[in-house]
Amino acid sequence: MSDLNVPVLECRALAKTYQDGKLFVDVFRCINLAIAAKEQVAIIGPSGSGKSTLLHLLGGLDKPTEGTVCINGTDIYALSEKKRSQLRNRTLGFVYQLHHLLPEFSVLENVCLPLLLQEKTIIEAEHQATELLAKVGLAKRLGHKVSELSGGERQRTAIARALVTKPSCLLADEPTGNLDQQTANGVYETMLELNRDVGTSLVIVTHDLQLAKKMDRILTIQDGEVFH
Repeated sequence: MSDLNVPVLECRALAKTYQDGKLFVDVFRCINLAIAAKEQVAIIGPSGSGKSTLLHLLGGLDKPTEGTVCINGTDIYALSEKKRSQLRNRTLGFVYQLHHLLPEFSVLENVCLPLLLQEKTIIEAEHQATELLAKVGLAKRLGHKVSELSGGERQRTAIARALVTKPSCLLADEPTGNLDQQTANGVYETMLELNRDVGTSLVIVTHDLQLAKKMDRILTIQDGEVFH
């Protein structure tokens, strides 16, 4: 985990511009924000305002036009692609609206994968994954394939996979957009509980104001700016 005095995730003067033929479209102009260790932050705003783009830039999945992004004090865009990927895999977890689980693998195998990529032994990986899956209520589903899970179970598996490496920060992009309200509430509670238990910071893009109000802080993106 990160030094509590250094922001887990920080961006300075972040700007993103897309080119469409001769037309240049500014998504953001100059965004500055810092996410503290263990903090819960919701990002809200109108459709097309750049919420997902911001999350991708913070996660090192897309390059900014200008500005810097630091993970635990390290400027990720000053690193090579390989070094950036290693840092991202070590310190960040990602959850999307679509779970992106591997259908040919079991629940346990899906959650073990990030640990195996970090060269943990199979025994170590299975122990850590089993422990976390029990915490998200999936202890009896370890050997099941993805197709045998409900929507809520698939998202809880995706959350376990994202958190199994104990990342400094979890970035979630509309993680319950395909779920009914009751199931969504259960998934949210799981994320908030793991935030408390594991100490991972949460940054969640959401349209759900009920969830946003449960977080420590709400950021609103509108017209290329972030309002705190």
